[in-house]
Amino acid sequence: MDPALLVALLAFVAIGGAGLVFSGSGQAAVSAKAQKRVKAVAGGRTVDRRKQQAEMAAIMKRKQSTQDALKELTNSEKQSRRRRFSVKGQLAQAGLNLSPTVFWIGSGVLGGVLAIAGLLIQGPIGAVMGFVIGFLGLPRWLLGMMVGGRQKKFGNQLADAIDVIVRGVKSGLPLGQCLRIIAAESPEPLKTEFQMLVDGQAMGVPLEASLQRMYDRMPLPEVNFFAIVLVIQQKTGGNLSESLGNLSAVLRARKLMKEKVKALSAEAKASAMIIGALPLIVMAMVYFTRPAYLGVLFTDPMGHLILLGAATMMSMGIFIMHKMVNFKF
Repeated sequence: MDPALLVALLAFVAIGGAGLVFSGSGQAAVSAKAQKRVKAVAGGRTVDRRKQQAEMAAIMKRKQSTQDALKELTNSEKQSRRRRFSVKGQLAQAGLNLSPTVFWIGSGVLGGVLAIAGLLIQGPIGAVMGFVIGFLGLPRWLLGMMVGGRQKKFGNQLADAIDVIVRGVKSGLPLGQCLRIIAAESPEPLKTEFQMLVDGQAMGVPLEASLQRMYDRMPLPEVNFFAIVLVIQQKTGGNLSESLGNLSAVLRARKLMKEKVKALSAEAKASAMIIGALPLIVMAMVYFTRPAYLGVLFTDPMGHLILLGAATMMSMGIFIMHKMVNFKF
């Protein structure tokens, strides 16, 4: 073989080997840099993913706490519903310091007096009607009127009390101090209810239990909203002044809506009252002008059945008209 050709071949092999070595090292360096970069990106994504998972866990925990608080309030409301409709609960709602025993004794005395008056006027039937009216009808009706009037006053004053709490919290006062201001400066019945709430807090009663007792004494949707906002804020945190400010706006909008509904339904209520009272008025006028014409209804057994049927139908009509012109929302 030619020595020159052999030298050229060896030089070519050497140069090719050197090129392969340098290219391999360059690719290894590039591969190492790429792997390092991939690891950095993957690590960053892992950190971001862990951060997102932590945030989602916090959000789910807060949501679960809110749902648990709402569930507890719902269960408490169901349990206290029976207490609110009892005589003891209605006496507390009316703000009367009477026991149910005293109430029933007074109702029995009133029923006895009306029974004697009915016996002297209409005989045994009048005595039974007088006792039923005096023992069951009139006292419960008066108690219901007192409860309704007190609840109406409280509902009209609650939005102003919430505004006091909002301004106090914004100025840096704690919630307990704001409640004491309302208990000291507000008119009745707001003063008494918030004073009981403050006294319960001073005795160590939890806020949730104190608010539940307030709702038992004053079973209004507005009070329930107020209790839900305070309980959820206490358990989950948040901006109390903003939440109560929104609640105050909602309560004022509800009050405006109630007044609007009352104005629009005033004509229908007047018509219902006239239609319901007209048969009784006509009957009273006929009885006083010609007693013998209606006397058979009070002396004959068939007349008693007619009166009973007429009273039943009149009661049903009045009840239906009352439901038609009274809107609950």
